[in-house]
Amino acid sequence: MPRTLITTDYLRPGDDVDRYLTGHGHTTVHAPLAGRSGPEALVAALRDADAALVGHDPLTAEVLSRAPHLRAVVRTGVGYDAIDVAAATRLGITVSNLPAVNAGAVAEYTMGLLLATARGLVRSASGVAAGGWPRHDGHELRGSTLGLIGYGAAARAVVPLAQAFGMRVLCTTGVPESGRTDPSVRFVDLPELLAASDHVSVHTRLTERTRGLLDASAFTLMKPTAVLVNTARGAVVDEQALAVAVRTGRIAGAALDVVTEEPLPADSPLRGVDGIDVYSHLAGQTAEARAAAGTEGAAEIVAALAGKPRHAVNTPLPRPPAGDHG
Repeated sequence: MPRTLITTDYLRPGDDVDRYLTGHGHTTVHAPLAGRSGPEALVAALRDADAALVGHDPLTAEVLSRAPHLRAVVRTGVGYDAIDVAAATRLGITVSNLPAVNAGAVAEYTMGLLLATARGLVRSASGVAAGGWPRHDGHELRGSTLGLIGYGAAARAVVPLAQAFGMRVLCTTGVPESGRTDPSVRFVDLPELLAASDHVSVHTRLTERTRGLLDASAFTLMKPTAVLVNTARGAVVDEQALAVAVRTGRIAGAALDVVTEEPLPADSPLRGVDGIDVYSHLAGQTAEARAAAGTEGAAEIVAALAGKPRHAVNTPLPRPPAGDHG
């Protein structure tokens, strides 16, 4: 009987996901704070696990090496940069994500941030809450240019929404030309996208190539009226350089749903910068997206342990037997 550890904090004993797994013969263990309590707590939670359904838990090489029975890890979302995939591969552990599971939620949220920045909604609401009645001109999205960095499921879901508002869409991506299937999107290189866009929206994965991709040199290419939106990964943006760019008027502002360190530290350079709004990583967090992630994640656990993962991001080496569970 396989043992599945569930660390995703919105999944609970007795819910649909739990019943699905137990119905397939699994014993489930819920430890929603394992990844936030330090590596030793996570190691302890994984010690007897054959599979793990995880959120943003830092599954480092050290943690994975001390999970002798672990054969499958499924991330209840798209990004998996918190998992050392190379180490998992060496250790014979399948790593899966759930591509497109929250693409619709992220796309709608992206449009919300675009509207909020274009119309200054945060500034207006804050002013009223403080006792004022601020009145200022905003900008319409219609007729403006949106630049998408990345062309994954969320970025593709943004395209028709942006076009419904009358926006032109540019995109820069590493996706091969055969995968660039939308003729209404103009694909360009990053410098051209930054120079031409009124709004730049980040949807790329965090890799060594994309870490710090939007740095001081990138901001010098953008229009002084341009706004940056990031719903992907915080570390794609050089936060110190962004703070300087907005404070000095190099660009107009930014709406960030993700930051390098979450929650936002008290000494973050992003704090206190007029024009930068930081949100609490909510883009993919809807009831509908969470329900889908739980259900699809559980099904992926069952499939992966049967040797038939549908969304594996690696091809693990054969894992030697670890012996019976203690």
